[in-house]
Amino acid sequence: KLDEKDIHLIVMCGMSSVFSALFGSPLTAAVFAMEVASVGILHFSAILPCLTASLTAAYLASALGAAAETFPLGAAVPFTWASAGTVVAIAAACAVLSIVYCIALRQGGKALGKAVPNSYLRVFLGGSAVVLLSVLLGTRDYNGAGMDVIAAAMQGHVRPEAFALKMLFTVLTMTTGYKGGEIVPAMFIGAGCVLGDLFGLAPGLGAAVGLLGMFCGSLNCPISAIFLGVEMFGGANIQYYAIAAAISFMLSANFGLYKEQKI
Repeated sequence: KLDEKDIHLIVMCGMSSVFSALFGSPLTAAVFAMEVASVGILHFSAILPCLTASLTAAYLASALGAAAETFPLGAAVPFTWASAGTVVAIAAACAVLSIVYCIALRQGGKALGKAVPNSYLRVFLGGSAVVLLSVLLGTRDYNGAGMDVIAAAMQGHVRPEAFALKMLFTVLTMTTGYKGGEIVPAMFIGAGCVLGDLFGLAPGLGAAVGLLGMFCGSLNCPISAIFLGVEMFGGANIQYYAIAAAISFMLSANFGLYKEQKI
């Protein structure tokens, strides 16, 4: 018998809990729930409930053996304007990718729904296409969450076409009727961005700012993206995380993964 305001608060606590348990990043999870509902608005009244929920979920997940997703970068990369410019370029590219990603997921589902009205047939065709593509490519790197590929990207070991293939697999899966996460695939796509290598940026930092740029561009959560960078990669390069989040948000904030998000 909760009222509308309290129901909204409970939903935000649930979002914080699951995000925190999944990634082991309670601060990001709390801010994410407060930030994602409305672009440009932080629901500060929810900070204590969301933080309590996220910390509790992180503790319970850790106690049950679920390891946090962390990729420490170690020492800070010295701040230079050249490196900052490369981060701007990566963030801008990821903003464009996030727009393509959001449009493809939303419009692709509508188009396929009209082309193949039978939902069972649509799911069958989509699943068959994913299996066929996996067999043809000879790898399952683009099936599932892909955190192992993200880990490889942090070491500079990622194929240049990986980000495009992951986007193709994700869009094909989601638009044909399967349900699953869009956030982790977005991280994969960003981490697989090869611009850092082209401009000589350290592989770990390039993958990190690409991941954060795509996360922010897809969800319009710049503050959460900065927190995520600190909790996932360590705080030594926070200035680069902030640049990536700011640029990606500025260029992509009219688009988002969730139609319920108020823009």
